[in-house]
Amino acid sequence: MSGMKNYWIPAVVFSAVLAGCSSSQEEAEQVIEEEEKPPEAELVEGDNRIIELNEVITVQGDPIIQNPDNIEANVNLNNRLPVDYEPADLVVPDVRRPYEGIQERSYLREEAADALEQLFYEAELDGHILYANSGFRSFERQYELFKNQQIQSGLDQTLVAQPGFSEHQTGLAMDVSSSSVNFGLTETFGDTEEGIWVEENAHLFGFIVRYPEGKQDITGYSYEPWHLRYVGTIANEIYEQGVSYEEFIENVKKM
Repeated sequence: MSGMKNYWIPAVVFSAVLAGCSSSQEEAEQVIEEEEKPPEAELVEGDNRIIELNEVITVQGDPIIQNPDNIEANVNLNNRLPVDYEPADLVVPDVRRPYEGIQERSYLREEAADALEQLFYEAELDGHILYANSGFRSFERQYELFKNQQIQSGLDQTLVAQPGFSEHQTGLAMDVSSSSVNFGLTETFGDTEEGIWVEENAHLFGFIVRYPEGKQDITGYSYEPWHLRYVGTIANEIYEQGVSYEEFIENVKKM
């Protein structure tokens, strides 16, 4: 990255009882003791790559990922991150943002941030100006967004992920947009020149469009052409196969 990197490791103090959490630390530890210890994260070797799969413990019905630093961690409606998880290598990528100043959402994990800079640079060379809208979100921030959406849309709202079940907490996801859609996060972004370029080129930089069109029954989320997820070198295979991340991982397990 150009210039001095901005490192940020916020202090998280989160004692409220939230979705899937035990009523006390003592109860949580007791539940974990009753569960089997997680197996070693499974490494599946394929063509010139090794996939590290989720390592999960189920606590009070919630499958909690135990190796959240895994670049290939599959965070979805069925697998959540630990309440206190925050990546230790969060930095601010040197890219355009549609807002002033540095906010929590400005951050990404360093590897993903470097890749995003390259993606934005190449997009601009091709005549497309992209903006980084929303990256990292803490468990606390996701909880606030989730509750606010429930107030607006009802308790059964499905627009905002429950805290812990959002990829943004990994520091590997970034919502991107453009001035052509007034920097909004909207499906119409996928029809813009910028959105089409992102769809066709994001994999070259290790990103996938995480929630593809027509895959809602598999991913659990509607089409989101703006939501990019960094997965590294396997992005090329996912793109070439034309599958969702869930489908790709299931295919890997069968190898």
